[in-house]
Amino acid sequence: MTVSVILKTLDEEARIGAAIESVLAALDGIGGEVIVADGGSRDGTLAVAAIYPVRIVQLDPATAPSCGLGPQLGFQYSRAPFICLMDGDMLLDPGFLPAALAFLADHPRIAGVTGHVEEMNQTSLEYIRRNRRISPENRTGAIDRMNGGGLYRRDAIEQAGYLSDHNLHGYEEFDLGVRLRVNGWGLHRLDHRFVRHFGHALNAYALLVRRWKSGYLRGIGELLRGALGQPRWRQLVRELPELRLWAGVYALLAAMAALPFAMPSPALGLALDGALFAGIIGLMSLRQRSLSLGFYAVVAWFFHAAALPLGFLQARKAPDAWIESRIVKDTP
Repeated sequence: MTVSVILKTLDEEARIGAAIESVLAALDGIGGEVIVADGGSRDGTLAVAAIYPVRIVQLDPATAPSCGLGPQLGFQYSRAPFICLMDGDMLLDPGFLPAALAFLADHPRIAGVTGHVEEMNQTSLEYIRRNRRISPENRTGAIDRMNGGGLYRRDAIEQAGYLSDHNLHGYEEFDLGVRLRVNGWGLHRLDHRFVRHFGHALNAYALLVRRWKSGYLRGIGELLRGALGQPRWRQLVRELPELRLWAGVYALLAAMAALPFAMPSPALGLALDGALFAGIIGLMSLRQRSLSLGFYAVVAWFFHAAALPLGFLQARKAPDAWIESRIVKDTP
């Protein structure tokens, strides 16, 4: 057995069958296992997955799912020396695993290899914006995180402590990347497709609200809280440009709150607030070459900035503790 492929799922009935089939085809000739790590699906995800020769494990109903729980849930049941992490709404490229394994064989200090995540959803403003910007998903060569998943060495993960901090509702890949790199490991993106991703088809604003309710937007605050007092704290703060953006949002909000009191009349201050807000949207729209994308970007800033302190104040459990779960179906 060479590779344990972990498929994270939560209500992926429509896509999990195709995802498993893509993985089984990619493992042909390589050898490995498929682990469906389910966060508590209420649709037919597990029934579809059970048709295939896979191991299915599910989170205990008393535990609320999070982005950090799924990877670690699958990892604690995995057995192979290499771990491939992906979502249940992805299709694995048939040539990725051979290319990634060959690269790891030639580069013993590289902990993980990924490729390009091809976003198939071109309707939501969130994914259009993501595809346009220069992001960790678009860079090749040495990278600081493997957003979307990829292939990891088990021994590197064990040296870093655990695969995924299950306290995190987001930024779990960046947390793992920092922990690996402070232990002397590197990460690499090949100029090769890793997966095709069929993301949420929700309206971008509905997706933003959903991420607020699920706790996803609290991820960066939880990340900061988990690193507090740890050797990786400085590196983490230095490498997160989002922190400077959220600091700017807090400064903007403070200025807007003060203007009605600082001006000769509250009405003038409110008018200046409106002009300032409109100007920022205008600048973002020019940068994004779209008024709708510019407005959405500014709204998203406020959501993320509001969620950060909530995540930072969230209580934590030991990140490497066993996750209560059950084996729904095992492989022979």
